[in-house]
Amino acid sequence: MLLYTHSACLDHLPGPGHPESPARLRAVLESLDHDRFATLDRVEAPRATRAQLARTHADAMIDEVTAASPGEGFSQLDADTIMSPASLEAALRAAGAVCAAVDALIDGKATRAFCAVRPPGHHATRDTAMGFCLFNSVAVGAAHALSRGLSRVAIVDFDVHHGNGTQDIFCNDRRVLYASTHQMPLYPGTGAAEETGVGNIVNAPLPPAANSAVFRDACRAVVLPAVERFKPQLVMISAGFDAHYLDPLANINLGAEDYDWITRELVDVARRHAQGRVVSSLEGGYSLTALRQSTVAHVSALMD
Repeated sequence: MLLYTHSACLDHLPGPGHPESPARLRAVLESLDHDRFATLDRVEAPRATRAQLARTHADAMIDEVTAASPGEGFSQLDADTIMSPASLEAALRAAGAVCAAVDALIDGKATRAFCAVRPPGHHATRDTAMGFCLFNSVAVGAAHALSRGLSRVAIVDFDVHHGNGTQDIFCNDRRVLYASTHQMPLYPGTGAAEETGVGNIVNAPLPPAANSAVFRDACRAVVLPAVERFKPQLVMISAGFDAHYLDPLANINLGAEDYDWITRELVDVARRHAQGRVVSSLEGGYSLTALRQSTVAHVSALMD
């Protein structure tokens, strides 16, 4: 199994006190610095190319994010989304990691990959960077997979916040299934069950204080059957760990064992339809303890 990351992703600084801090990625990487993960093939993430970004993002949006990169200090794209001098490089490496992972799996070099990167991506729409996100790394990777000849890519997003950006990018593209569990109501206010795109969008909103049983029931009733019917040639995961009960930004009560469970369920679908191929990329998660526990559970399940 492959692990993609880059030191640039630690250098993105969204400002003092911001929850999306470099400590998040340090916690993830420290949790993988253990004998049980010694067999991970660690790969330096390349930069995404302009052509890769342009498959999912408008040229004007790419230009806006690029121009906002400050030479020093900070620049602010919205109330939550702030760039430091290293942020553009981090975002390019994050999206490039997912594209490189897709290439490696399609080329038969591995069957699973985890991208330990930041900033997260799933709130970035076709034309707007928002919600801590600059470029939508998983969406960029999914579009890259389509460019490589795949015709069915499933994205499963279990971040506690709805991936409005991923939904926006693919809502009219039947080649991509987007399936999400998320707390509702909560930022960004999208993700109602009635939002179905062209039949390729599957939302399973969870009420505040939902527990493991509610989450697993939603996955069994809505998400997993949709992915199974879709018969994906590649399974991609937006792996946000902020539905954990320790997370300070939401109110869902999952534990690391739930991330182990859903990951194994998705690996089973990938074995049946996608030659076992799964690419996962880090999204949210703002408790360092929860990030460590959840990463260990998720990556262990991907490796087994």
